[in-house]
Amino acid sequence: MPKAYWIAHVTVTDPDQYKLYADAAPNAFKKYNARILARGGTHEHLEGEGRPRNVVIEFNSQQDALDCYHSEEYQAAKAHRKNAGIADIVIVEGV
Repeated sequence: MPKAYWIAHVTVTDPDQYKLYADAAPNAFKKYNARILARGGTHEHLEGEGRPRNVVIEFNSQQDALDCYHSEEYQAAKAHRKNAGIADIVIVEGV
């Protein structure tokens, strides 16, 4: 079964509120055995519209990634992010 990846591009607009999201989201990631491969850090934006924060999270399967996103734990964390930033998130299946 191929792994799956969350790829998120984020602009934080309210750092204090976003911190509540950042503190709560790992509860969902832990529950679904996710591994954070990249979070913030230095990056080179080469094409298209970008955001200053980039995140890649690995899951054991596409279903785990979807279940994590729709979980109570993640949705509670996401509520904190609602007015704290702009996020583009996609889940992709690995090869």
